[in-house]
Amino acid sequence: MSFATQPNNLILDNLDNLDNNINTEINNFWHGKKLSFAVNQDTEIISLAVGITTVDPLACLQQLGHSNTLNFYWENCSKQEAVAAWGVTIRGNTEPNSRFASAQNLIQNWFKQITREGANALILGKPSVFCGFTFFADVEESEPFKSGTLFLPRFQIVKKNKNCCLIVNFPLHQGQDKSYVLEQIKQKVDSIDWSSLKRLDEDDCSFLSVNRQQSQDPNYFKTVVKSVLSSIAAGELSKIVLAHTTEIKSAIPFDVIKSLSNLRKLHPDCYIFSTSNGQGQNFVGASPERLLSVQNQQLVTDALAGSAARGNNSTEDLHLANLLLKNRKEKREHHAVRDFVIERLKGIGLKPQQLPLQILKLSNIQHLWTPIYGHLPTDIEPLEIIALLHPTPAVAGVSTKSACEKIRYYEKCDRSLYAAPLGWLDYEGNCEFIVGIRSALIDGNLARLYAGAGIVSGSNPDKEFDEVQLKLQSLLKALV
Repeated sequence: MSFATQPNNLILDNLDNLDNNINTEINNFWHGKKLSFAVNQDTEIISLAVGITTVDPLACLQQLGHSNTLNFYWENCSKQEAVAAWGVTIRGNTEPNSRFASAQNLIQNWFKQITREGANALILGKPSVFCGFTFFADVEESEPFKSGTLFLPRFQIVKKNKNCCLIVNFPLHQGQDKSYVLEQIKQKVDSIDWSSLKRLDEDDCSFLSVNRQQSQDPNYFKTVVKSVLSSIAAGELSKIVLAHTTEIKSAIPFDVIKSLSNLRKLHPDCYIFSTSNGQGQNFVGASPERLLSVQNQQLVTDALAGSAARGNNSTEDLHLANLLLKNRKEKREHHAVRDFVIERLKGIGLKPQQLPLQILKLSNIQHLWTPIYGHLPTDIEPLEIIALLHPTPAVAGVSTKSACEKIRYYEKCDRSLYAAPLGWLDYEGNCEFIVGIRSALIDGNLARLYAGAGIVSGSNPDKEFDEVQLKLQSLLKALV
């Protein structure tokens, strides 16, 4: 080898080594493995959006997701919307004090690190940060979920009607060639066989799995209802929402993906959701309650309280709905939620409007429902609204402080993510948050199912227990 050619060969060798290092990094990223560097506040993140053929995001989570990392799933079948996110590009946990404000700051800083690439004109192609906040801000170290957990995923699949988009959020290490990295990621995307991700294998999604043990304590729940009714009569509070849990042990581990598939078939009008802690525990459910939606600065939230069963036929169903609309106790419970939401929004200068009281009909239950909407100024962040609204009287009570004190005193299990805000915020300030009710914590072959009942003056302990059992059916039939 001549002296003249040696430097050129060394350069080529170094370039080959650099390319090999980048390819190794991309492969590790792609397969859910740890990267060789830490992602921090100075790391540039490439967010590549690619329009893809129509797929089922749940099938994508099943086949492409990784069980040992954070993931998030959300679907509303009636709106033909679904989102699946998995893997962690960057994550954070909030402290109990000012957790919503600190989460908003983290999210804003993360979005500043992002350089968007690819099909940015796609409406669906917005990188999002996914969030879960526990019901109470302070939680025990032993609890499966922290006070506030948020993450920018490695991969995100978004579906609206038949339109689908894949978003890849890759952290660029110092010295890596952005153009080369983008080209390699695009090749990875092109190699995916999307045809196998169009739908789940439904054959195995059978309802009502066998060999399960179920335990709950109905007498304790009814005793607590009697006790809080005495507190209500004494004027200590006017409403409280009591959660009731049912523990289930199965002979084999529960299948989260197939349980979600069952939930979306049973409850097409609910928000089907799942979030994991990356340590084998998942929180899943079918919630009818939207806490906050912001799209193009238009805010929508729900006042949802007051319940009745569905009828066996259309005539009986209409009769039960009419009785619900006239029921003073149920309307009093509903108005407490509606007035709370409107007053909180007005308190920060918003001008909320409300639609007329109506009935929200779900598969096995119907609710009194008042949609509330308004314009959200650009100087007010979505998580500021979440901080104002959570917890609403629909999941805590009136007054909030007194109700929460009694909830902590009477309820045997920590609420964790039950009745808490779950959702995401995207790069352009839009958001979707639901209330994590009608839900279950799944840990291997164990499941803890949650449902609640609003207790006001005139409540009957037996009827409140029956209402809770009705709500639990949405999960009992689906878990497999």
